[in-house]
Amino acid sequence: MTLVDGNALAGALTELLGPDPTVTVLRCAGCGSLGPVALAAVYRTAMGSVARCRDCDTVLVTVVDAGEQRWVALPGTRAVLEPVPE
Repeated sequence: MTLVDGNALAGALTELLGPDPTVTVLRCAGCGSLGPVALAAVYRTAMGSVARCRDCDTVLVTVVDAGEQRWVALPGTRAVLEPVPE
């Protein structure tokens, strides 16, 4: 298992959260903290990636590539705050 930051999920989350998903702010369902995807602790394995809250370790995002399909879940994310383009 490799530990990286949320920037590692940029490519996988682009279609879901926009052109720069690393600036998207998530509210943790576990502790209520706010933080951009870029600051999440991301654990990568051959099975996929899991982004956890740095404050309480709640699973915020999971990404699994299965052949030509990508499964994305936000199990521990209470809300997503995205900047509105000008």
